[in-house]
Amino acid sequence: MKNQKIYTMSFARVYPMYIVKAEKKNRSKSEVDQIITWLTGYTVADLERIIIEETNFEKFFLNAPKLNPARNLIKGVVCGVRVEEIDETTMQNIRYLDKLIDELAKGRTLDKILRN
Repeated sequence: MKNQKIYTMSFARVYPMYIVKAEKKNRSKSEVDQIITWLTGYTVADLERIIIEETNFEKFFLNAPKLNPARNLIKGVVCGVRVEEIDETTMQNIRYLDKLIDELAKGRTLDKILRN
């Protein structure tokens, strides 16, 4: 049931939190957008539309134009769970995004965050 609550949460509700987390560590909204577009294949214009439409996380990932195959290289712990061990695809994608934003806030370079 807990996962269902996250799935139905609006991306627009969480997106500002990603930006605040990044900006507190002297990172930028454009870096957050770059991470999200890298992961999902959405454009910045798509993100603006998704925010206006208040698309939920489940639809956000189901409708992603091209989930980056390199996302499988993302490893580590988010909320006490190893992201590479999450079985449910939507939850794993949500946690991949959380992990990338965490890495940005910890000062990693975009090249390393985007697995270049």
